[in-house]
Amino acid sequence: MRVSACAVCRTDLHVVDGELPNAKLPLVPGHEIVGRVAGVGERAERFKIGDRVGVPWLGRTCGECGYCRSGRENLCDRALFTGYTLDGGYADFAVADERFCFWLPDSYSDAESAPLLCAGLIGYRSLVRAGDARRLGIYGFGAAAHIVAQVARHQERKVFAFTRAGDVAAQEFAKSLGAVWAGDSNLSPPEELDAAIIFAPVGQLVPQALKAVAKGGIVVCGGIHMSDIPSFPYELLWQERTVCSVANLTRRDGEEFLGLAPRVPVRTQIETFPLAEANEALAHLRTGRLRGAAVLVTDSTPD
Repeated sequence: MRVSACAVCRTDLHVVDGELPNAKLPLVPGHEIVGRVAGVGERAERFKIGDRVGVPWLGRTCGECGYCRSGRENLCDRALFTGYTLDGGYADFAVADERFCFWLPDSYSDAESAPLLCAGLIGYRSLVRAGDARRLGIYGFGAAAHIVAQVARHQERKVFAFTRAGDVAAQEFAKSLGAVWAGDSNLSPPEELDAAIIFAPVGQLVPQALKAVAKGGIVVCGGIHMSDIPSFPYELLWQERTVCSVANLTRRDGEEFLGLAPRVPVRTQIETFPLAEANEALAHLRTGRLRGAAVLVTDSTPD
């Protein structure tokens, strides 16, 4: 496929910083790819030349193991991942398995579509794991959070946003997307939460979130990597509170979310960078200088 846009994800930072083991090397990062089919294999049937497609993190699974056969392909031991164990989309061209690609809603431009493919999908999976929580806390208000907040408000949930200490801009951004409260991550919300989703890769936030959720509440860790979680007293977990993680995504997640996004409608807030400035985009993400998501665009991105 000829790549037109590829969003920049915090997972890309973990990969390039060597925080995730066994990456393919040398490697082309990037796993939120939008482009158009430029060539097809002999047995390819889903897409034709010129079709617009989206390529997500989950690049391939075995289709045979117990996880794959039970609707949990995201846990397949032999799975391959775009931009990690498969070359990704920080490039003019990319190769993908058509079985794991998605049609994209027509209402989004290429650059607007790109963040939906990971920030949107992993955010959606995290939100589903949070159950029917009416009072939802979101720790770390970046690309995934700004999408999840819109879906949560569409579902008539109350959103409480937690940011880096003193990040007033991110807090105002959260409020502009419907958060009823926004504050520093070391603060307690004005009311108990039914669930919390942690997108920031900071282990210290787990006991902090447990303090904030009510009895029976759930804390969902939505990232692929997190610093060590410090020890905490059992009383924070007692009263049937739960901590869980979210790993990867399934194709069903993608189909559900990409069908839902235009109905909300989700509006992705993006900052575009030329492909040649990929390192600059990563630097902006690392230092928290983004509002929403960074997206790399190539010369083939439509105006």
